[in-house]
Amino acid sequence: MLIKSPGHKTELTISQNKKTMKNHGAYYPVLLLSLSACSEGINNQSKPMNVVYILADDLGYGDLSCTGQKLFSTPNIDKLAAEGMLFTNHYAGCTVSAPSRSALMTGQHTGHTPIRGNKEIKPEGQFPLPDNTYTIATMFKEAGFITGAFGKWGLGFPGSTGDPLNTGFDHFYGYNCQAEAHRYYPKHLWDDGKKVILEGNSRGIPTEYAPDLIQEKAIEFLETNKEKPFFLFLPYTLPHAELLVPDDSLFNCYKGKYNEKPYLPKNSEYGLNMDVMAYSPQEYPYATFAAMVTRLDAYVGEIVSKLKELGLYDNTMIMFTSDNGPHCEGGANPSFFNSSGPFRGIKRDLTEGGIRLPLIVCAPGKVAPNSTSSLICASWDMLPTFSEMSNVEIPDSVKIDGISILPTLFGEDKKQIEHEYLFWEFHEQGGSMAIRRGKWKAIKQGVLSGNEKISLYDLTTDSKENNDLSMRYPQIVSELDSLMNEAHNESPVFPFYDSSDSVK
Repeated sequence: MLIKSPGHKTELTISQNKKTMKNHGAYYPVLLLSLSACSEGINNQSKPMNVVYILADDLGYGDLSCTGQKLFSTPNIDKLAAEGMLFTNHYAGCTVSAPSRSALMTGQHTGHTPIRGNKEIKPEGQFPLPDNTYTIATMFKEAGFITGAFGKWGLGFPGSTGDPLNTGFDHFYGYNCQAEAHRYYPKHLWDDGKKVILEGNSRGIPTEYAPDLIQEKAIEFLETNKEKPFFLFLPYTLPHAELLVPDDSLFNCYKGKYNEKPYLPKNSEYGLNMDVMAYSPQEYPYATFAAMVTRLDAYVGEIVSKLKELGLYDNTMIMFTSDNGPHCEGGANPSFFNSSGPFRGIKRDLTEGGIRLPLIVCAPGKVAPNSTSSLICASWDMLPTFSEMSNVEIPDSVKIDGISILPTLFGEDKKQIEHEYLFWEFHEQGGSMAIRRGKWKAIKQGVLSGNEKISLYDLTTDSKENNDLSMRYPQIVSELDSLMNEAHNESPVFPFYDSSDSVK
């Protein structure tokens, strides 16, 4: 039924549906270990190539079995890698959520992109992208694509200029606010600008698991738009803290498997007055984390299976990556799972473990199967890549930092342009900058305090960034420092001296 609420748009109340089950109301997909192509379907040869971009939340480089994970497996994501290309030198836009997503959407690194920190706006949402920001979704709409986003947004509070519906997306379902997305049984989600009340959850009783609801809507988007070219953006929340999954067969695969201790924070249980920024208690944090990544993998398998069922798989490019490195909140232990893989650091670090993530690209008949690329690239390369692929010119007024990686993806004769350098900045923990130019990586810390210190690493011989070479190569340090200063344009909204109002 419809409910009117002061200060909000029309709200919808959702009752439990037939896909809701007893254990926390979870609907979960069957883990797809093998995926069969559908022999029937629509003829897509005359259509532009669809794009599905999957963005995991706080998934580390080493959290996939195809990149080294030994304590659980990710068969569906591994299959994408086997049928496509794995980029081993790919970087996220930042080491936390909002600026990472902003870099992805705008094609600009964090020295230029509008959103450079996790700045929260009360009562719900984050500081918005400016009006008329040119985004990946804007570009796809210009190309005649249907655009949909399902998951976590974080780039503008509901109704703002940064609302997904105002930044190029035709449809959005999920968490508008990153803070709200700390909870997997939230009191509400957003559906095309309408606030959807989740009845059981709103009474403080974990009933409807948001990631499953989001997955249902994503599948529905594919079914509804099977005859149109589409861009499907899936910023899944898994495996971001809190550590929580329904008590189902996926969780039971890992329950009791690891030697672990419960995570028991105070005053963080679900209830009418729960703190959305808290993390729930978890008796089996390691098992839960493994189950969350397994569930994410199952979601990916469902998307691929649905594309095949609808006859769309052979005309769709699927990309998979993560927004930043692994987290350590809520009982998570990235060291136990070697989540950062061969790198040092985690979320909120500008060392490789905080920003270097695998990128998997699968496009049958276009991208060579079981291939790898060492091309140095970043999430802000996606806008120009999709632009070239869709034959849509980016307006001259739109300044981007990205390059198209299409020549590498499609093996074209056209020469692959390479970056002069990649740049990052981070507005928390004293402020830091980082730059990579070829084999050299420099990290400047203490920017906010004025006590700046620059360390220098040769990534070809020291991928863990253990050996600071700044004293040995002062000229390289000076050059990279100058480049960092040039790459940073001061923002009045995100000045590089005040990040006190940031959230995770």
